[in-house]
Amino acid sequence: MIELVALPNLVTIPGLDLGVFSDEPASVATTIRLLLILTVLSLAPAILIMMTSFTRIVIVLSFVRQGLATQSMPPNQVLIGLALFLTFFIMAPVMSEVNERALTPFLNEEMTQEEALEEAVIPMKEFMAKHTREKDLALFMGYAGLEQPETLDDIPLTSLIPAFAISELKTAFQIGFLIFVPFLVIDMIVASVLMSMGMMMLPPVMIALPFKILLFVLVDGWYLIVESLLRSFQ
Repeated sequence: MIELVALPNLVTIPGLDLGVFSDEPASVATTIRLLLILTVLSLAPAILIMMTSFTRIVIVLSFVRQGLATQSMPPNQVLIGLALFLTFFIMAPVMSEVNERALTPFLNEEMTQEEALEEAVIPMKEFMAKHTREKDLALFMGYAGLEQPETLDDIPLTSLIPAFAISELKTAFQIGFLIFVPFLVIDMIVASVLMSMGMMMLPPVMIALPFKILLFVLVDGWYLIVESLLRSFQ
């Protein structure tokens, strides 16, 4: 008969201590700082969408695809990738200024973290304020009970970011409307020709699609779209 022998507990699982309730203030501050950094990193996509040119670009590119009626061509990955690289290109001067004013001095220990954040926000606020309508900004400033700002420093980010977002949405839809007009004209012409020929059972979209693609290629549509987007941020 086999006799069972209890084995000693050789494996110990260490406990996880975040140090938030530690008696040492330095360790508590470090832990809270790490938590804040992780929170900012988790919000990075929202920051990219709400504080840069990405929103306008991706909406306009989506309107182009809808106007062409090519279903999923170009694919979403291509449109988002193009929008991201155009965003990096447009935001390059702003990011360069952020690097010179905040990031490099902070890494060289020439300023504190709080001072670096204050300096980094200034170029972003200048970019957003340049492309924000006064009506949209007044909406959020008035709702928050704030007075009319005299300088850029008087505008809080809590009011500037949503005002910039809805301004970008309006601008993107205006550009999208202008993009839709020539494609709509082609659809109407094709539908009228088919009805006059008695081909009412033939879907006009199937006949109009090659003509829209041909027109878009002949006028070098992607070049014109990207050029218009770049000029709209000058």
